[in-house]
Amino acid sequence: MAAEDSHTPRKRIAQRIDSFREYERITGFAQIARRALANNSFDGVLTMVGIVMGNLLGGVQDHLIVIRVGIATAISIGISGLWGAYLAESAERGRDLDELERLALTQLDQTKIGRAAKIAVIVVSLVDGLSPFVSSTFVLLPFFLAPLIGNITLCYYISLGLALISLFGLGMFLGHISKRSMVRYGLRTVIAGVVAMGITTILPLD
Repeated sequence: MAAEDSHTPRKRIAQRIDSFREYERITGFAQIARRALANNSFDGVLTMVGIVMGNLLGGVQDHLIVIRVGIATAISIGISGLWGAYLAESAERGRDLDELERLALTQLDQTKIGRAAKIAVIVVSLVDGLSPFVSSTFVLLPFFLAPLIGNITLCYYISLGLALISLFGLGMFLGHISKRSMVRYGLRTVIAGVVAMGITTILPLD
């Protein structure tokens, strides 16, 4: 009896994983989540490139100012992604469920299809919100370590370097998904970062 009880949590976890996989097969939310992860992480990194470049060109020497502005921006784009995705996915899934209910002449909220639709909304919304927040915060890491680094200008350059590395990684991820050259995709996304930095540098901000 004790042996059975010890395996009960494992069985429950296994059942939840199986249910999650079944919900994914029903709704196909993994593909949507992958696109959201790549697109929103890309947006998060490039947004933070703009923040870092603006502070660098503005001569900001206080790392706490960069952190405050960066985190405020990361929170804003994270909430925007989460809220927007939740509203959009809820509307799309709700419409699809209503159409199925009209065809089936029955309520589907408490069925696997209804639960799968709810899980899809949650997963896509979380990925949409967390991916830009995490990616943009990653670019800010050098400024959190500014007291250890000891040179604010070096923090700026390390931060921009992390942004380019992040963009290259995202490009490789897209290349992997498309089953094409990962390096080529990586270079394409890096070019976007370089272009953003270049345009920001030559803007007549004085």
